[in-house]
Amino acid sequence: MTEWYYADGQDRQGPLLAEELRQRFQRGEISLTTLVWREGYGQWKALSEAVEELQLQNLTSAASNLGSGFDLRGDYTAIDNGTAPLPGTGGGTYSPYTAPGATASYGSAVVSGGEVVYAGFWKRVAAYLVDYILLTVTSAIIGGVIGGVMGFAMAGGSSASAIEAAAQGVGMLLGIIIGVAYYASFHSSRGGATLGKMVVGIKVVRSDGERLTLLRAIGRYFAAFLSGLILCIGYLMAAFTDRKQTLHDMICDTVVVDRWAFTEQSHLQRHELGTAAIVILVIGGLLTVGMIVLAVAMIGIFASSMS
Repeated sequence: MTEWYYADGQDRQGPLLAEELRQRFQRGEISLTTLVWREGYGQWKALSEAVEELQLQNLTSAASNLGSGFDLRGDYTAIDNGTAPLPGTGGGTYSPYTAPGATASYGSAVVSGGEVVYAGFWKRVAAYLVDYILLTVTSAIIGGVIGGVMGFAMAGGSSASAIEAAAQGVGMLLGIIIGVAYYASFHSSRGGATLGKMVVGIKVVRSDGERLTLLRAIGRYFAAFLSGLILCIGYLMAAFTDRKQTLHDMICDTVVVDRWAFTEQSHLQRHELGTAAIVILVIGGLLTVGMIVLAVAMIGIFASSMS
């Protein structure tokens, strides 16, 4: 038998049989604007779109006689004879039971109850590689400028070691500031994704799909240090936890999901890695192998020169 679900605020209620759903409608616990879902639906729909399937016509008439002041018989007659205006045209009279307009934009309001595809370990690695390269290049450019200015300013009365120590301290502080600004601002944005995550097609949200606040995004950035301090085991947890969460995800009540999760277009989510992630991982792997080979070669050259 078909099992139904309906949205109650941010919560999903169900599963319910059709008869139970009709009873709740008759008692006034749900209305024609309530979002419902069953197996076979591509996305959540207003209950008004399932009136005939659930045989709510008579129940609607009964409910409308309980003092609501709205007569829907004309609406059903217009639907039957084909004179009802098309959705979104603005035609016809206002009805409080009009289904809300669907929004399919990335980063729109949270839609709970649908399937959620959590981002796997390798998708997150691919996104991290992109972000790492962007931040490294940006920090190197800004750090080089500031280091040059500091070196010039301190050249007159400071030793080389003092200048080097000051430059290293400023570089570390600058790296943290840039990192916090980058990750916190993007993760707390409407899309919930850094540039790397955008490329891969994933985003960071609360466990209920809500957007991160700026303070939570900042806290998540510093919590990520804990994941690295324990030999990066905190990061590896994303490979085997139920919702593919890292340690800092668990601390901050966040999850990394497909970009279309918690939206009305949840059917667009992808379980596979995707072309962008595969290309990034391949390039990253080749660069890693190249650096290892170069390091081994440099060690061999150094050893031979010392013999």
